[in-house]
Amino acid sequence: MQINQSIFKAYDFRGVYPTQLDEEIMERIGRAFVEFLNAQEILVGWDARISTPALSAAFINGAVKQGAKVITLGQISTDTLYFSAGKYNLAGAMITASHNPKEWNGVKFCRAGAEPIGGDSGLNEIKQIVLQGEFSAASIGSVEKKDGILDEFREHCWRFVDVTKFKPLKIVVDAGNGMAGKLAPAIFDGLPCEIVPLYFELDGNFPHHQPSSIEKSNNLDLMAKVKEVKADLGLAFDGDADRVFFIDETGEMLDSSFVTALIAKKMLENNPGGKVIYTVTVSKAVPETVKKMGGEALLCRVGHSFIKGLMKTSDAVFSGEHSGHYYFRDNYRADSGIIAALIVMEMLSASGRKMSELIKEFQTYYKIEETNSTVANKDAVIARLKEKYQGHLTQEFDGATFEFDDWWFNVRPSNTEPVLRLNLEAKTKELMDEKTEEVLASIRDQ
Repeated sequence: MQINQSIFKAYDFRGVYPTQLDEEIMERIGRAFVEFLNAQEILVGWDARISTPALSAAFINGAVKQGAKVITLGQISTDTLYFSAGKYNLAGAMITASHNPKEWNGVKFCRAGAEPIGGDSGLNEIKQIVLQGEFSAASIGSVEKKDGILDEFREHCWRFVDVTKFKPLKIVVDAGNGMAGKLAPAIFDGLPCEIVPLYFELDGNFPHHQPSSIEKSNNLDLMAKVKEVKADLGLAFDGDADRVFFIDETGEMLDSSFVTALIAKKMLENNPGGKVIYTVTVSKAVPETVKKMGGEALLCRVGHSFIKGLMKTSDAVFSGEHSGHYYFRDNYRADSGIIAALIVMEMLSASGRKMSELIKEFQTYYKIEETNSTVANKDAVIARLKEKYQGHLTQEFDGATFEFDDWWFNVRPSNTEPVLRLNLEAKTKELMDEKTEEVLASIRDQ
């Protein structure tokens, strides 16, 4: 079997269907997952992509061939799969390509208890088994369907908030024809809020916009609808609904760094003196908020497997990334956009203020959106920046971080592309604009 090795990513397996990833390969991935874990039982869920029925059936068939009992959860969000793996202490696989365009599909994995599987924690071993295609003898397993998992997840999510504090907010939710169209009604049902739905119909063609809510261009309809209906808040979910981005009542998209600081404040009010994890790509407002609240801020490498690992060893209560992922200790250390949304909704209700006013406390810096530059030699560019800004280099993991009195920036290489990603913030907008132009000129000077 010829396998395009580009499908093996840093945190999951993903490719274009059927040219890079097809049923035959997916069946082998299912067998390899069970073989690697020597699993007796696994959980499998899937998203609403057009190729998902065929690929999920193939994955399940492979897992059954390798002797596993497969408990199917049906069409769910990725954070529902993580919750299920945590609650039932079983390994899980989610058939999804997350925020990628419609032609893509793939699979995300976790161990029993929602423990992460990344490049350094099992994914490379699964890859090798897939490539070798050699499996130990096994008796045929079985398939069992489990119903009602969304009701269980709803009960779990509500434990993170006091629903008696919720006010009758008007909230526009953009599901982007992805799994939030099924998740949001299930979780929000029973709250004293008016939900205005956008694109809740599950449609793997994603007819209205790409299922990647990190890009502002994909949230334009949501931003306009928030203003049109005079909503209190807008929520934008990605294709597998594990990430969320927030729109304030003026129709502005909020930087996830400042939302991370907002949620960190709430988590530390509930867990005094607790630890909060942050990464080099988020605003300095996050560690400053944690310190102000009497907590301890821990710096971690970007990526869910690193964050979840440090959460486990440090017992940190919370972590947030600029990419819209929010991790909670009491959610089996897994990320959940819907839990983050509930916490923000509760804080907004209790504050009696508008969302733009609530977030203002944390907007102490001016921060650019992560900016990509295609370069011929990533290492050479980073070396050039180290020479130009020598004396200001403070971190050398996840690329390089440079800090100054009133601004800082980080440049980190993409795992899979000839691309460098720039994050930069400053105390004034003018300085941010000036330094962004300066640093980008250095990066792009070929």
